[in-house]
Order: sequence, then structure tokens, then C-alpha cells
Amino acid sequence: MNPPNALRRRTLIALAGAGLALPMLRVALAQDGNAQGIRRARGTVLVNGRKAAPGDSVRPGDRVTTARGALASFVIGQDAFLMRGSSNAEFEGADLLVNVVRLVTGKLLGVYGQGGPRRIETATATIGIRGTGGYVEAQRSRTYFCLCYGTADVSTNDGAANESYSTTHHDSPRYIYGADRSRRIVPARVSNHTDAELIMLEALVGRSPPQGFMDAPQKY
Repeated sequence: MNPPNALRRRTLIALAGAGLALPMLRVALAQDGNAQGIRRARGTVLVNGRKAAPGDSVRPGDRVTTARGALASFVIGQDAFLMRGSSNAEFEGADLLVNVVRLVTGKLLGVYGQGGPRRIETATATIGIRGTGGYVEAQRSRTYFCLCYGTADVSTNDGAANESYSTTHHDSPRYIYGADRSRRIVPARVSNHTDAELIMLEALVGRSPPQGFMDAPQKY
């Protein structure tokens, strides 16, 4: 069995074991690890203000917006993203390398390949990432961040609080608050994203999550 087919088979077994719904299994079956841009669009998905469909390009410098109830998955270089409804994100970088993800509002799950320094920015947080899978929810006064696996440097935007840590399997979600609280970074619970979604995103770029993640039991 050639490597792409072997990866696809492992991915499908993992997705089925995670209880993934049939429509997403069909998406995973059709994945091409070299394809860029929009891979799935449900509802109204805009790229730079124009309605987007599967196959449309997304590159550094673009803004992706989803309407309420919409869902989009897309690939930029070696990074893959799943954006939920009512979300607005800007992607900065050069060529096909995203250096900065600026989540203005909403919910974004991402898996990131190796490369130069990367960071995620929200209204209250700056998150440096390295070889990471992570989920972010951005609100005006609070950011939710789950480091699903990998390493991250998390700080408030004013530098008043910061943490650096690594995880294997959703071990240390955090809320990062604005300046109106004495404790700015506090523990949170895993919410609104799944192992199956992370496995699916990694498959979009021809990878699977780290073995430690795959071996860990689903905790939620």
C-alpha cells in the first residue's frame, strides 16, 4: 500500500473509531493532501468579501468570514483550518506560509505544520505556536484556547500574564481575559471541538496527529 493510501486508511479507521458522522467520512475519503484553498463550504462563506466555494483559493493576506450557521474547511500551505459560523479571521504571511492568524471574532480550529514563528492573535491574547493543533474562540473580553497537542506560548496582549506549556491530548485549555480581571489566564474545560475534526484537518495536508495524541483516550 502506498503512503497516501496508508494514511487515508489510518485516518478513516481513527475517524470511525471517534464516531465521526458519515458525511465527514466521505470528505476524508476524498482528501488530496496537495490541494489548497477551500475544501468544504456549508452556508455562506466569504473570502475577501466574495462568496467562496470548494476549490477557491485562500492565501496569506486573505480574510475569511462565515455567516451564522456556516462552516468552512480550508488549507493554506501546510496549515489546515475549520471555521465555524459567525467567525471572521485574517491570515498574514508570505507565499503559502501563514505567520499570523488574527481571529477577530468566532471559532477556529487549526493544525499547523513546521516552519517559522507562528502566532494567533485575538482581542485579549497572543499565542505563539510550534507544530501544534489548537482551537480558539475569540470574544471581545475573553479568549478560549485549547492546545490540543504541541507547544504554545500564551500571553495577554499587554504582557501582564503569560504561560508556556506543551500538551499531548487537550490537557490544559485556558481562558485569557482582558485587563478587567486580576487573574488573566485561568483553566478551562475542553469544548466545541473533537478529535475527529483534528484528524480530518491533518488528513487535508497529508498528515495525522502525533502518535501520543492518537494513543490517548478521548476524554470528552
